[in-house]
Amino acid sequence: MTTVARDRVSADRPLRIALLSYKGNPFCGGQGVYVRHLSRELARLGHDVDVLGGQPYPVLDAAEPGSTGRLGFTEIASLDLYREPDPFRNPGLSEYRGPVDLLEYAVMRTGGFPEPLTFSLRARRHLALHRGRYDVVHDNQTLGYGLLGLDRIGFPLVTTVHHPVTVDRELDLAAAGSLLRQLSVRRWYGFTRMQRRVARRLDSVLTVSQSSSREISLHLGVHPERVHVVPIGADVRLWSPDPSVAEVPGRIVTTSSADVPLKGLVHLVEALAKVRTERDAHLVVVGGRRDDGPVAETIRRLGLEDAVEFRGGIDDAAFVDLVRSAQVACVPSLYEGFSLPAAEAMATGTPLVATTGGAIPEVAGPDGETCLAVPPADPGALAAALGRLLDDEGLRRRIGAAGRERVLARFTWERAAELTVERYREAIATGIGQRARAGDGWRYV
Repeated sequence: MTTVARDRVSADRPLRIALLSYKGNPFCGGQGVYVRHLSRELARLGHDVDVLGGQPYPVLDAAEPGSTGRLGFTEIASLDLYREPDPFRNPGLSEYRGPVDLLEYAVMRTGGFPEPLTFSLRARRHLALHRGRYDVVHDNQTLGYGLLGLDRIGFPLVTTVHHPVTVDRELDLAAAGSLLRQLSVRRWYGFTRMQRRVARRLDSVLTVSQSSSREISLHLGVHPERVHVVPIGADVRLWSPDPSVAEVPGRIVTTSSADVPLKGLVHLVEALAKVRTERDAHLVVVGGRRDDGPVAETIRRLGLEDAVEFRGGIDDAAFVDLVRSAQVACVPSLYEGFSLPAAEAMATGTPLVATTGGAIPEVAGPDGETCLAVPPADPGALAAALGRLLDDEGLRRRIGAAGRERVLARFTWERAAELTVERYREAIATGIGQRARAGDGWRYV
């Protein structure tokens, strides 16, 4: 069969996709949300998807009526060194299965973060044992050495980079303070050197916004022509308005997956203190509460223990109803590569206050039309915008309705899956796909 004929076959048939994610729990960050919703929509389009995931394992949706594709899951088990309630644990001797486990433990004990590297090595081993099973491998921000050269064992590779983790590293270093803390941060983010080296050798990189695209070229050295923007979005069937859910006066809701400077939660807590000098207001944070760290310290310092509530591990229905019940949703981040919380809040019709950090304006839209926009790290501006919405019901309704229309028009998972498949087929037909066909005989079943 000629190359042209093979490519015609690939364009006409459903794909077999291996979707890789070194961590996948949707309650601990955007990577898990991405895997859950993209895999579901790919299956709805008729493609077969195997999610290969590490701990915490992803939560996947059941096949929907009418879906013609298959959705499966394969555990790529690690030592799970960061699990609760015993992070940085010492595994028993019986848990070690080989040299990759020893490497994982050694990197952790010396202050590094091993999971992207060790997951990539385990995933490569699994893929090498299943040559011919998948038409394309889609990596979700692992960027580990083990994924290089997959074309030589028959797998075209597409990689999603939500945003370069070097951005997180710079913000954490700026907030580190002492020299000892700075050294600790540098060691933890040592894996970013690997990610830069891997990214520069990739043929096809997907990202979620124009802002992230620019950062990937700047921080990771990927040529702009190899970076393709595929916006993600909200599950608009789940995240939708519901007039039966009562609005709670003074309620502000935000989502925070980690107590890190990047998320800007300290600035939101400081803004809440200013808001409460003129009106009743309280904050609900969707995420786990820490008893130490800068957020907890700020809450205690400002005497806001009774005005800030944390809710972690809630299910989808409770999460959506919580956002619906708020008078205002807020995204206070210093930087985001996209901001799913912004899109999801807007999809419910809840009015949004958001910073202009990173790609947030691409999602939230123009100030005064689909959101109220404020500069990052500015508690005074946050307080003014929050107070303005809390005091003006008409403005809340107008901003909320316009925000939902923006999401419906631009940011849905169905559209994200369709655009992602286009990039899969392009990778199969050209570049690394051609090398994969040469290396493995290009089998179709």
